[in-house]
This record gives sequence, C-alpha cells and structure tokens, in this order.
Amino acid sequence: MAGQQPSGLPGMIRGTVVTQRRRCGKPNCHCADGTVLHESTVLSYSEGGRSRTLMLDADQVAAVRAATARYRAALAEIEREGNTGLDALRTRRAAARRSGR
Repeated sequence: MAGQQPSGLPGMIRGTVVTQRRRCGKPNCHCADGTVLHESTVLSYSEGGRSRTLMLDADQVAAVRAATARYRAALAEIEREGNTGLDALRTRRAAARRSGR
C-alpha cells in the first residue's frame, strides 16, 4: 500500500497540501496592492519542530493529496489498534483485581 505509485511519488506522505497566497515584493506587480496575490500549491510538513514547505508542480498535486490522505488513514488505523490493545489490557487488569490476583 505504501510503495511507489504510478506517478513515481511515494504511496504515503506526511504533511498537508495547502495553497499559499503571497505578495512577491515587486512594487509594480499586480500583487502589490494586496487584492490579487500570487498562489502556489505546496506540501506543508514539520521537521525538527519547524514548519517547512515543498513546492508542488500542478501535475503532482492530486497524487500528493491522495498520498497524504493515505498517511492520515494509516495513522488513524494505528491509533484504533493501539486503543483496542489498551482497552484489552485494562479489561484484563480489572478482571485480575476482581479475582484477587
């Protein structure tokens, strides 16, 4: 499930696909007045406690968005399994206390 995709991108990617809007800083650009800003689609992720972004090509956006969704689904499944194990351990400990062990 997590291998390479036909697009050549990884099957799972940690992060979020977002659209950044910003001014470029050129005084004569259409973005200078702040009404129409430049847009770019990026992958936002954290690394070493800092937020990072990685520019995405237009043809990568859909595949990267799908890979981040697969990552979140896998992470949710791990959480569910971990909680199931914790519940089983709690039940076992409670039963042991009731039986006097």
